[in-house]
Amino acid sequence: VQLQASGGGLVQAGGSLRLSCAASGFGLGGHAILWSRQAPGKEREEVAGIDGSGSATYYNSFVRGRFTVSRDRDKNTVYLQLNRLTPGDTAVYYCSAGDWQSWKWKYWGQGTQVTVSS
Repeated sequence: VQLQASGGGLVQAGGSLRLSCAASGFGLGGHAILWSRQAPGKEREEVAGIDGSGSATYYNSFVRGRFTVSRDRDKNTVYLQLNRLTPGDTAVYYCSAGDWQSWKWKYWGQGTQVTVSS
């Protein structure tokens, strides 16, 4: 059972990236997915989440309409679209799978680095 986040990279302020969270060894369907991030010297913080059905989403207040989380059942993948990026968004982004109601995350993947230059 593995989760893998990908799609990070170097982008200028104001730019966009689309992160992907893919699973191997199990289907993401029915699992809530949480995107979190950790910047150097800072604690990990939650960014956005989506429930197992895709009908409910969560966004941290700092997202301010810039990010969108979605899921594609056919591709067994969850996406995080990052728009209007700022240097403050620079971090390693992680995805995790778990339960929406309890907000407990059972599976964690390797992160993907997002670097935003000014």
